[in-house]
Amino acid sequence: MIMQRSTERELIRLAKGGDGHAMEELIRAHQEALFAFILRMSGRPHLAEDIVQEAFVRVLKNLDRFDPRYRFSTWLFTIAKRLYVNAVQKQRPNYDTDTVGIQEGKSQTPARLSARSETMKNMQDLLDVALDGLNEQQREIVLLFHQQNWPIVEIAEHLDMPEGTVKSHLHRARKRMRRSISADSVLHARAQEVWA
Repeated sequence: MIMQRSTERELIRLAKGGDGHAMEELIRAHQEALFAFILRMSGRPHLAEDIVQEAFVRVLKNLDRFDPRYRFSTWLFTIAKRLYVNAVQKQRPNYDTDTVGIQEGKSQTPARLSARSETMKNMQDLLDVALDGLNEQQREIVLLFHQQNWPIVEIAEHLDMPEGTVKSHLHRARKRMRRSISADSVLHARAQEVWA
């Protein structure tokens, strides 16, 4: 759910004053996107849940430190990313995209559902291999841009780097992802099926 900046600022103001409903609204507005981002970064649902929960706890405890010149989501994602980095130092991530479900329309037949499910599984496998071939910074940029739909300027702000550098990383990451998929004949065949 994309929240208007004015609404977001008002909720932050109310949450700073202890308004529980405002806190719930802030969490609800960002929880799903943050979980999806951390899940893709870590590949581990339980770790993603823990990080998201801890990120919201820290954000709500420190709302008085929030700088309204920036987006709330940028601040939240930065805190979650730091928590993720700390967790990664303890253990290497393991991707589990089976938990990233897909929703099907009610008019789907069993045969269509089965074909769609197999295609989605192939696509998830492709993404896992392609993302695993990226370094952590490239993976984060790809996920923020393609999964979270963050604009380049917001990613640059979040990562504290020039926009041109973000674009460069994104371009190189896409090339590396294509090479990872093309290097494996089975994956390449699956990619052709998915893109057909």
